[in-house]
Amino acid sequence: MFERSRLKPVILAAAAGALVFTAGCASGGNKSKDTAYVARDVDTLYAAAKARLAQGRTKQAAALFDEVERQHPYSPWARRAQLMSAFSWYAARDYNKSIQSAQRFLSIHPGNKDAPYAYYLIALCYYEQISDVTRDQRTTEQAKAALTDIVRRYPATPYAADAKLKIDLVNDHLAGKEMTIGRNYERRGKWLAATLRFRNVVDNFQTTSHTPEALFRLVESYLSLGVPEEAQKAAAVLQANYPESKWYERAYRLMDKYAPENVAA
Repeated sequence: MFERSRLKPVILAAAAGALVFTAGCASGGNKSKDTAYVARDVDTLYAAAKARLAQGRTKQAAALFDEVERQHPYSPWARRAQLMSAFSWYAARDYNKSIQSAQRFLSIHPGNKDAPYAYYLIALCYYEQISDVTRDQRTTEQAKAALTDIVRRYPATPYAADAKLKIDLVNDHLAGKEMTIGRNYERRGKWLAATLRFRNVVDNFQTTSHTPEALFRLVESYLSLGVPEEAQKAAAVLQANYPESKWYERAYRLMDKYAPENVAA
């Protein structure tokens, strides 16, 4: 799983703080009293939610923010409470509920000034659920789509700047998945299937750290398939772009051994 965003103290806390610290003092109470339905004025209810969040009681805070919206749907506090509910569920690592709350906020207030933050929160929820490359990468694809959406919609915001960095990491992760599958095909002698995976890395993830190895694996695969001309093309790209790489040295040795007439002087 990817670690939680390093920008959380700066972006998340700042954005959340701008919403939270506008309320008054909080009231106490245990969990059952906090979350049970009791009609309360909006200021008291919002303050109680804010206090629970400050105490780290994030699930209780989320439930109370939801109560603000439910009991006072036409209050200006309701809009703030929707987004704070999403943040509280995120802090509790209940990513599905956080996404649902943020999406509800966006469906009701698509043009609100805090919409970029809501989109960013959704992207973080997907990003922090990314699993290792041996598992299904559906969430990784969702994270990439959500991060790309932020860059497209709000290119001048700090959220977009962070999204761009995360997209690079996501692409590297997706390329790593392709490499894992490709190597597995190689070990089983399924050279054509392996070639398709390595080619995908070279064509679609060429800026990632996996590209030099992918080019070397293409040399291996093409030689095994009996097409030294294609192997030579992959080796040439490797030489042009990564001449100091260990992968180029290995590719040169392979070409020199199995297709010496294709090796450049």
